[in-house]
Amino acid sequence: MSSAAVINTDASWLCSLLQTGDSFYPTGSYAHSFGLEGMVQAGAVRDRAMLREFIFQSVLPSLQHVELPLAIHAWHAFGAEDWQRVGELSVLSSALRSAREARVASDSIGRQRAELMAALRNHPLAENFLARAAAEQWPFSSAISAALESRGIGAPLTATLSGVIYASVAATISSAMKLLRLGQNASQSLLVDALREAPALIAAAEKIPFDEIGWFNPWLDIAAARHESADSRMFIS
Repeated sequence: MSSAAVINTDASWLCSLLQTGDSFYPTGSYAHSFGLEGMVQAGAVRDRAMLREFIFQSVLPSLQHVELPLAIHAWHAFGAEDWQRVGELSVLSSALRSAREARVASDSIGRQRAELMAALRNHPLAENFLARAAAEQWPFSSAISAALESRGIGAPLTATLSGVIYASVAATISSAMKLLRLGQNASQSLLVDALREAPALIAAAEKIPFDEIGWFNPWLDIAAARHESADSRMFIS
């Protein structure tokens, strides 16, 4: 069999998508728990069962109603180079995070992802986005930068959204392993359970129009806000 016969045209974008979603990729996301540490400190998450409830009642709904719709609309906007909509999505993403730490965390990670896209790949779309964000003072967003990355590497929308789901859930469980008595097998089984929901999450998120993006969890917002002034903490947010 010739080498040409086994070349997969998806390999390029797939390897790049795996790279951008890997914990080795220097986005700084490993330093954030996105409110989980505050939930643990408040006693709302104490073990695997409560962590599972937190993921299914907080992380997955937030993905369905906020992160995935943001990424979907941004993916289409970048494809059309609709910079007005990209700017609107950037502002909306920040406005949806009521806790200051959550806004700062998303902005920091989103900025780093966009800058890496420009620096490592010299992609004009990323360079244009960074220039416009600086000129218009747009806040950054991890979900919007994920869409930017996927447009730059040629990844399809479903793969983009799958990457957003995996990265969010895996980061939550990774943080939980540092905060709770949670073994590797228990963590992986919980990850499998959560990822089974990915097709339904994507299907639901694709139906959410721009003016209906949003979700509110006061318990998580309060925990994230309290985390800022905690006596001791392991994560930035």
